[in-house]
Amino acid sequence: MILHIDMDAFYASVEERDQPELRGKPVIVGGNPKGRGVVAAANYKARSYGIRSAMPASQARRLCPEAIFLAPRIACYAEVSEQIHQIFLNYTPLVEPLSLDEAFLDATGSEKLFGDSEAIGRQIKEEIKAKIHLCASVGIAPNKFVAKVASDLGKPDGFLVVQPEAVQAFLDPLPVRRLWGIGKSGDQILAKKGIRTIHQLRQRPRRLLRECFGLWGEQLWAFAHGRDDRPVIPDHEVKSISNETTFEKDLDDIDLLQSHIVTLTEQVAWRLRRQDLRARTVGLKIRFADFKTITRSHSLPKATHTTQDLLSIAIDLLKTNLKKKQGPIRLLGMAVSHLVPGEIIQGELFINESQQKQQGIDVATDLIKSKYGQSAIKRGGGGA
Repeated sequence: MILHIDMDAFYASVEERDQPELRGKPVIVGGNPKGRGVVAAANYKARSYGIRSAMPASQARRLCPEAIFLAPRIACYAEVSEQIHQIFLNYTPLVEPLSLDEAFLDATGSEKLFGDSEAIGRQIKEEIKAKIHLCASVGIAPNKFVAKVASDLGKPDGFLVVQPEAVQAFLDPLPVRRLWGIGKSGDQILAKKGIRTIHQLRQRPRRLLRECFGLWGEQLWAFAHGRDDRPVIPDHEVKSISNETTFEKDLDDIDLLQSHIVTLTEQVAWRLRRQDLRARTVGLKIRFADFKTITRSHSLPKATHTTQDLLSIAIDLLKTNLKKKQGPIRLLGMAVSHLVPGEIIQGELFINESQQKQQGIDVATDLIKSKYGQSAIKRGGGGA
């Protein structure tokens, strides 16, 4: 059985934990609502106003004028994430982080020590609450996809187990938007064909999904049948690190898209540094409103884990591939690959002054945000 553990409103929950006076108030972590910033996270009070992550901060302000906006403290969240990660590792070495606030775990080999997967999931949830004073939602199922759906459905403070024999009965009544990659646009496409639930989708031929969504339709068909054979891949075995976001509303504003790239890159760079890795290749994933998906990459002359180096390439890839005017974007992802250990590599002793400065900025920024938090320091171009 696979566990998917997802922290509830992670960024906002950390802020509420550290500033108790925020509790009960609508809290939004993200960019400045007076600029081109976006919502990185919103607590459940703010969500009751219709505010969601990836929404333009200006729109969030209109929906909830009394909301409290806080600049992200990525360094702080990364530190808390590392504490949570260590709890996971107490139960199993098979931990695959998806971002700072969620991970897959395969605890099959640990069941003789700690009990079955359900018992392990409950112990982890309770330990996070007791030691870190945050709430996690847990989904447990035979594979990654179903486990993630289970944790999502249980939020907030959820705990849901789907046994192998119950997978199809669990999925069938759910709306098609529960399938990975089916957002508002995909939902509308399927609704026009009379498909609103996963059960209805399963009754249609596989070729229909290919016609609607291209190659991604094959994966959707498998998910609808409860199939997902991807293993849990622990940190030390990863060949790439990525982060992506699907927008509630398709975007074509280059400034907003760049704000998302900044957030994605900061998280990916943090994961690189946490694992003492550097990357030789930067990749960009763009899924347009018509579900056409493109991936582009650029290889660097020397591996790096410096945020600015990775960010400049990612933004260049974004700008280059938006010149073709292929329409609004529904999903944006940033990835790094061709990873190498972080020890000194050939030529490292001779890095130039600019490279030294950027590495120093990363170290200083991490320290400042961890100690002083919130708006103590901001990265240019981040929409703050």
